[in-house]
Amino acid sequence: MSSGTGGTETSGSGDIARTLDLLWDSGPRPSRGPKPGLTLDRIVEAAIEVADREGIGALSMRRIATELGTGTMSLYRYVPGKAELLDLMLDRVQRPSENPADLGDGGWRPALEALGRAALALYRRHPWLLQVNQSRPILGPAALDGMERVLSRIKPMGLSDPELLSAVIMVEGYVVGAARTQLYQEEAERSSGLTDAQFWEAQRPALEKAMNSGRYPIMAGLSEDTFGSDFDHFEFGLQRILDGLEVFVARRATE
Repeated sequence: MSSGTGGTETSGSGDIARTLDLLWDSGPRPSRGPKPGLTLDRIVEAAIEVADREGIGALSMRRIATELGTGTMSLYRYVPGKAELLDLMLDRVQRPSENPADLGDGGWRPALEALGRAALALYRRHPWLLQVNQSRPILGPAALDGMERVLSRIKPMGLSDPELLSAVIMVEGYVVGAARTQLYQEEAERSSGLTDAQFWEAQRPALEKAMNSGRYPIMAGLSEDTFGSDFDHFEFGLQRILDGLEVFVARRATE
């Protein structure tokens, strides 16, 4: 898989009205295509499979047509173009089976905790999501279903509506950063041919010399497990965000 790290696509850059019709199944249905069995669902699923395997940069109407074994023009009977297709893909990966908002039972903290973990898993399944600027999303049924579930679970926090939304944004922003860091690490290993252990071993002589120089006494005194792989930095950060929100919620309850 080639995923890349730069933002290469932007949501909501196509025909907004037509995209909404397709997302909410409220527009005119296409005439029968030249290839029996071709449907919008099959086109969207094929596009996701291509992006998962080859990265968002490989996505084109021609490439999807090849994946489906049909002609490129056949796809245009179902979707206007790549921009609209991207918005359909973004909503599709948020369906309940992969929805970060499928939160189970419990209070607001377990809900946000589950949101963070599930969102990280979503980005790992579909790393191309990190290459899409989603600052202006087209809101389809899956996206709204997910937000409704989250808000219904965190409403008891007792915060204002903008603050509730901000709590979700805070968790999701943290997850995006963590997921991007993991993606960068995997790409560095793939492009360099060096494992993480081999990369740091190559630096060990120089680092040992630096630590023995007396110039970095704090770093030289760190425990041996400081930079080990056993510590879960993602989980530590997620819990501290939730700790902070818990303090804020408690303070708001006394006001």
